Amino acid sequence: MMQSHAYQDKNIAVFGLGKSGMATARQLHLGAAHVFVWDDNEARRQAAAEAGLTVQDLTDAGWPKVEALVLSPGVPLTHPAPHPVVGAARRAGAAVIGDVEIFLNEKTAGRLIGITGTNGKSTTSALVHHLLKSVGRETALGGNIGTPVMDLPDLPEEGCYVLELSSYQLDLTPSWRADVAVLLNITPDHLDRHGDMTGYAAVKKRIFQNQDEAGIAIINIDDPMCDYIATSLAIHGRGRIIPISTRFPVEGGVSVIDGRLEDRSVDDQSWTMDISGIGSLRGRHNWQNAAAAVAAVRSIGLTPDEIRAGLKSFGGLAHRMEEVGRLRNLLFINDSKATNAEATEKALISFENIYWIAGGREKAGGITTLQPHFGRIRRAFLIGEAADHFAATLKGQTPFEKCDDLGNAVRQAVRAAIADGKKDAVILLSPAAASFDQFTSFEARGDAFREAVQKVIAEEMS
Repeated sequence: MMQSHAYQDKNIAVFGLGKSGMATARQLHLGAAHVFVWDDNEARRQAAAEAGLTVQDLTDAGWPKVEALVLSPGVPLTHPAPHPVVGAARRAGAAVIGDVEIFLNEKTAGRLIGITGTNGKSTTSALVHHLLKSVGRETALGGNIGTPVMDLPDLPEEGCYVLELSSYQLDLTPSWRADVAVLLNITPDHLDRHGDMTGYAAVKKRIFQNQDEAGIAIINIDDPMCDYIATSLAIHGRGRIIPISTRFPVEGGVSVIDGRLEDRSVDDQSWTMDISGIGSLRGRHNWQNAAAAVAAVRSIGLTPDEIRAGLKSFGGLAHRMEEVGRLRNLLFINDSKATNAEATEKALISFENIYWIAGGREKAGGITTLQPHFGRIRRAFLIGEAADHFAATLKGQTPFEKCDDLGNAVRQAVRAAIADGKKDAVILLSPAAASFDQFTSFEARGDAFREAVQKVIAEEMS
């Protein structure tokens, strides 16, 4: 694990004791730093005390003299207003940073690949990690996905850290510098935290900060804001820009047009591959992710043959367009991570003959933006608090049934699909809503769907 020594004998405060906060506090403590921790959750404070950490209320006036405050990414730094603990830290003369900043000060070897974007960063990060691992490269995946950065292992010089980074994390990492930096897209998100789109884009652009002539900047030029950033970097930057696109071939970059990947990122070594049949990379949004991942690993030496094999063996991420079963002509897809209409749209445009399971706790706007894709849906099966509102939107356009729970929705969807006899029918869980009305998380919802699918398959096959 990434044990801290750079902060030995220094006073460090940690505010927020979730997964990453506890990992940071623990490693700082093991590295002989003097650590003061606090969380608004009493159970987390108790766990920290039991771990031997010094619990001190960082929200009151009696602030300790510390060198830095390690702030949980979810705590407001600037908008809508700085959290009181941020003001207290600044009055005490302490730097306000995140766990990634601690990680950078501790890392002694290994290349750094950083990936950000409003959408697709988890899949892209996982794919880069998979491609590296499949050829025997020592690699570690963490950050905003999976393992907290301070729990990542020490890697040798030739190893690669693959970090998914949110805007929150970039906001708290002033010394960030990646060997390879990837920006996938910028669409409205977290504007309450960053003020407006200008502020949000400025933070996302930090994925490229501090890069030198050897730095690689991979940017999706289909996205207008990303294209603008690419132009800005070309004028003022010093590293190499590799463009990616799913709309047109790009010189010096990677494109995926109608499922055919073309890599022109290395001089005189252009190669192509049809990825349209790879189930874990369905849809244009995943073609974008694949293009970015290929550009990243190609830039550090993977060969076309190695990449071809790695793409074919990529299983995808759980709850993101995940295949969870087949029954004769039926394909079951778990897209529980799609908690809003924008995310569900990507699933709907990836299939025909859809038997759609949707609903949960409704997000602003509901599913009205999905109307252009209703023609792909043979029948909808609605669950949760949003069922009535979703039904009102679908009425007169797409047949639907209201179901009591997810298990019943799966059974009804299977019956309907079998009765219709459509070729290549898809039972799709893509809720376009949060899970918290019936489940503790989107993961729990996806797991329940998988279990229901396996039960139905077993019943039908018996």
